[in-house]
Amino acid sequence: MYLVFLCLIKTENFKDNDMRFTLSSSALNSRLQSLAKVINSKNSLPILECFLFEVNDKQLKITASDSENIMQSEITLDDCDTNGNFAIASHTILDAVRELPEQPLTFDIDTNTYSVKVIYQNGLYNFTAQNADEYPRTQAIPDSANTLTLEAATLADNIGRCIFATAQDELRPVMNGIFFDLKEDCLAVVASDGHKLVRNQNFDIKTESPASFILPKKPALLLKNSLAKDGEDVVIRFDERTAEIKFKGGTLTCRLIEGKYPNYNSVIPQNNPNKMTIDRKGLIGALRRVLPFASESSQLIRLRLEPNKLELSSEDIDFYTSAKEQMVCDYTGNPMSIGFKGGSLQDILNNFDCEDIVFELADPSRAGIIVPAEENGSETVLMLLMPMLLND
Repeated sequence: MYLVFLCLIKTENFKDNDMRFTLSSSALNSRLQSLAKVINSKNSLPILECFLFEVNDKQLKITASDSENIMQSEITLDDCDTNGNFAIASHTILDAVRELPEQPLTFDIDTNTYSVKVIYQNGLYNFTAQNADEYPRTQAIPDSANTLTLEAATLADNIGRCIFATAQDELRPVMNGIFFDLKEDCLAVVASDGHKLVRNQNFDIKTESPASFILPKKPALLLKNSLAKDGEDVVIRFDERTAEIKFKGGTLTCRLIEGKYPNYNSVIPQNNPNKMTIDRKGLIGALRRVLPFASESSQLIRLRLEPNKLELSSEDIDFYTSAKEQMVCDYTGNPMSIGFKGGSLQDILNNFDCEDIVFELADPSRAGIIVPAEENGSETVLMLLMPMLLND
C-alpha cells in the first residue's frame, strides 16, 4: 500500500512554478534543532518566528535570527530542480521532522501561493510558508575588520570555562559578556562578575595589532553548543559593533557589547606566599557534603589551612546546623582561615578539567587564586574568587 501511495505522489503533475528539492531528514533535523536556540519566544517581528530557507545551486542555507544574532547553516541537497527562498514557521517544521527516522524528504513549494508539501516514506505534510522578502538580512562586515583564527576546540573550551563567571548587571553591561583580548603576546579570554573571574591565556595566538571585543552570553552559548571539537578552525571577523564567526557547518553573526572592559589583570593579586595543592574531585565531594549545612543566604564555607591538612566547615546559626570535614593536602605557608561563597567555589572547581589544583593565597582579605597544578603547554587558566568576611 505504501508503494502505491508513493507512486501516486511522484507521478502527480507538478506545476511550472513549483520548487522541489530532496534532502536527508536527520541532517535537516540536526540543523534545525541547533538553529532553533536562536529564536526567541517573543519577537519584535513576526517573521523572526520562522526559519529562512534559501536554495541555490543544490545548497540549502537555513537562517534563524532574533534581530541581534543571526545563525546560518548549510546542507547539500540530494536533488534540486530550481533556486528560490521562503520562510517556514519554526514550530511547524520542527514538529514535522523531529519524529522522522533517517530517510529522504522531498519538499515541493508553490512559489505563488507558498503552499508546501513535504513527502516522506509513508506520508506527507501540507502547510503554508511565507514570503522571504520580509526576513531581515545580515549586513556585511567591512574589509577593514579585525580577524582572529583559532581551533574550534580551543574556542569551545574557553567559552565553557568562562560562561559561568559572566554577570547580569544592568548598570555595567560590559560585564555581561566574555572579553576576547587579542594582544602582542597572547589571546586572553576573560569573564568576571566582580566576585569571581576567569582568565584563559593562549600564547600561540597573538597579533601585531592589538584588538578586542566583548561577546554577549547568548551567542557565546550558541557557539559552545555548535562547535565540533575536530581540529577545524574558526574564523572571527569583528569591528566595534558586530562579529561574524564562521565555523564548520555554519556562520553566526552577532551584535557585540559596546564599551570598555575593566583592567582584569589589575585585580589579580601577585606574590601569594601561601599555596595549597589538593585533589580537585576530592575537594568537590567534600564541598558537596558540607555546603548543605551552611546558611542558605550566605553559603559561607570556611577553609582552615595547616601543613598537610585542610578543614572545611559551615554552619547556619538560625537552624542550629553545622558540618566539618578534613582533607589531606600539600600546604606551604602560615596557618590561616579564609571564607568563600560555597556555590561560587563549587562552580570554579567544576569548570577545571585537571586532577589537582593549586590555591594561591595572600591573606583572608584578598582574593584567592586557583590554577591547575600542571599547565597545558602554551595555555594557562586562572580563576579568582573574592573572599567573604569571617566572624571569629
